[in-house]
Formats: sequence, structure tokens, C-alpha cells
Amino acid sequence: MKHVVGVSLGSSGRDHRVETDIVGESFLIERRGTDGDLNRAIKMIRSLDGEVDAIGLGGVDLYIAIGKRRYMLRDARMMAEAASVTPVVDGSGLKNTLERRVVSQLDDDGIVPMQGTRVLIVSAMDRFGMADEMHSRGARLRLGDLVFSLGIPIALSSLPTLDVISRVLAPVICRLPMSMLYPTGDRQNEITPKFARLYREADVIAGDLHFIRRYMPDDLYGKVILTNTVTRDNVDEFRERGVRTLITTTPELDGRSFGTNILEGILVALSAEGREEIPEDDYAELLERMDLQPRVEQLVHDERDG
Repeated sequence: MKHVVGVSLGSSGRDHRVETDIVGESFLIERRGTDGDLNRAIKMIRSLDGEVDAIGLGGVDLYIAIGKRRYMLRDARMMAEAASVTPVVDGSGLKNTLERRVVSQLDDDGIVPMQGTRVLIVSAMDRFGMADEMHSRGARLRLGDLVFSLGIPIALSSLPTLDVISRVLAPVICRLPMSMLYPTGDRQNEITPKFARLYREADVIAGDLHFIRRYMPDDLYGKVILTNTVTRDNVDEFRERGVRTLITTTPELDGRSFGTNILEGILVALSAEGREEIPEDDYAELLERMDLQPRVEQLVHDERDG
């Protein structure tokens, strides 16, 4: 049985464990939170090194990316370097392939037509493939990188603008503790309604779950949420706020959509080489073999649709 463990800086209250078969292979898949404790995460990764087939980094990205430029985050590098045998992945290698495919599929199938749709992407540096594919298909983007990561109430309206700003800010951001940039530990359970106008003006709210939850208002009536990992409690939160459709880029396993870091760990474990860096074409081939489909769940019927 192959064993993949996601080690997260997030809350241990979101931990999950499931056994399943994937393309004929038996898998034990786990998510283990460390409640924002970086040293605890590093120790956990050291204890797993050589004992499991792949380790995913949760609650942190190893890189932030704009186009072909990548910037490595300090805390994530410390976590990744704690393992010397087992491949360590953060999901970034998969996002560019999987999330572009999901956006294309949603558009082609008419589930979420992109042309002219107003999309709030809470962090395009975290989801550049998704943002770029939406842009190429005619979506009207608002980029919340400054808002949701830094608390600066300025939403950007184009990827070229983000590119210019990232050249200045990214080298500084990469040196900051992850707790300053992203909700970790118990802060993942907090919701502080703020920046309601950004949510209200969007048809689709896309990106990392914890960024979306961080400031979401009580009223999200008729909205589409496109995100990654959700629990049953998260689904209930969105339903109570009137979200019409919930879409996750990763499939549901035993009531939970795991993060892209764990899904990338599964792909690495399936690959013959067991490498951390897999060519994009190999990701595409493995995704085809797995026949992954996005989770699309209607939560609230929008009466305006008839």
C-alpha cells in the first residue's frame, strides 16, 4: 500500500485519513495539521522521511509563481529540506496543469461560462494557471493578492499589473513568516467579514479556501465558489450563506476534498521514478489515467434562474 501524508501548518481539527484505490493501487492518504507550529511541522516531516511514499506541504506554498518566474518561500523551504529521502511536494507543480484543465472543462461544458464572467481570484500568485486560463477565456478578473495576503484594500484588475507589482514585492514577501501571509493554525477557523464589495461584485469567487473564508460576508447568495480542499463543515458554511454552486478542483474522497499538495503526492507516488519534479506532460498523462473530475455540487437553487 502506498502512503501519502500531507503535513500542514493549518489546524489539526481538519485532519483526515482515508484508504482508497487509485488506478489499481491501494493508498493510505492522510492530512496532519500542526496548528501553525513550524518547528512541529519540520519534526513531523523528519519522522516521515523514508517511511512514506510522498509528503505534501499544506498551509504553505513552496513557491509563488507569476508566469515562468518562481519565488521560494522561506518557511516552506525549511519544511521541504527536513526530508532527504521522501519526495516533498506542495501542489504547485500540479496546479498549473490540473486547474487549467478544470477551468477549460467548466467553460466548455457550460457549467461556468467564462466569457464576461466577473471572477474574484483571492490570490493569483497562488493560482496563476487558473487565473491565466480564465483570462484567456474572457473572464473579467479581480485579483485579491494585496487584499487577502497583505490586508491592503486594493484589488488588481490585470495579470500584467500583478506581474509588475510582484517583481517588487515577491522577493520581500518570500522572507516573511507564513503566519503573516496566510491563515495558519486556529486562525483557519476564524471568519472576519470584510471587503464585502469584492465578494458582492463577483459572480465566481476562486482560489484557496482559507483565503476565501478569511473575510467572506454572511451573504453569498447565488455565487459560485471554485476552490480546493473543503470539509463537510465548509460545505454547510457556504450553503448557509446562499452559495449556489461549490466546485472543487480535486475530487471528493470520503466526504473530503484533499488539497493539491496531497494530490500531487499521489501522482509522485504513482510515477515510476518517484521524483519531486515531474514534467508537465507526465502530470497530464497521470491525470488522464486517474480520470479525475472536479466536484460540482449545487448547494442552493437560485430562484433568479427560474
